[in-house]
Amino acid sequence: MGKNKTLRTREAGVLVEQVCYRRIKRTDDSRVRAVKKNRTSEVMQKYNHTTSVRKFELMIAANFGPGAVVGTVTYDDRHLPADRKSAERRFRYFRQKLAKHYKARGVELVAFWSTEHKHGDGRWHHHFILPSTGGDYDAIRAAWIYGGDIELKPLRVDGEKNYATLAAYYAKEARDKLGLRAWSYTRNAAKPREDVEQVEDDYQLQAPKGVQVLERTSIETPYGSFQYLKYLRPADFKPRPRARQRKRKR
Repeated sequence: MGKNKTLRTREAGVLVEQVCYRRIKRTDDSRVRAVKKNRTSEVMQKYNHTTSVRKFELMIAANFGPGAVVGTVTYDDRHLPADRKSAERRFRYFRQKLAKHYKARGVELVAFWSTEHKHGDGRWHHHFILPSTGGDYDAIRAAWIYGGDIELKPLRVDGEKNYATLAAYYAKEARDKLGLRAWSYTRNAAKPREDVEQVEDDYQLQAPKGVQVLERTSIETPYGSFQYLKYLRPADFKPRPRARQRKRKR
């Protein structure tokens, strides 16, 4: 039995996505190639994060675990910015002040945020996600000098509220300019990890014990199975370190 299936695994902290599909071979007749192509495309749509929200979900998961600080800060009348540029400049100052708080705790500040003003009463405000180190809420309240409306809570990650729901909420407003995403993050943010391997023809995606399955899709045809799996690892999961890549000899 040959290895004619491709397994793609994308790991982002406690969030894992996998897709397994049969490769299209040159020796397949036109009908078989058409079926494989259509089914592969269908299941890959779930795996490929082509939209801003889907990409944001993975990025959040790669950088923040359950309990991270999720917050919203709103401007009062006295400090209300005139436009997005002014709002983002003030939020950058806010982040710079917080960076000192995290540095004192031996943590490099990683931040994700979105700037909004189109819903509710149309007042400028920022949604954000920050690391949790202890004593962060007081530091955040002290750093936000542009108003007293501050909401802070721990990041919730379960079957009802998780990275997908948070990403959708943060990206709910379209940017003022077409083509610009509604969310941002600091340059030091980690990226999701992806591994690709070839597996045996009878390989079936199986969720490991102790995980919470968020989504599962399986398409069966006479020419093979096409599967997608998305799940959450336990909150205390520790990611394995990346293997060092050997430098190629020239």
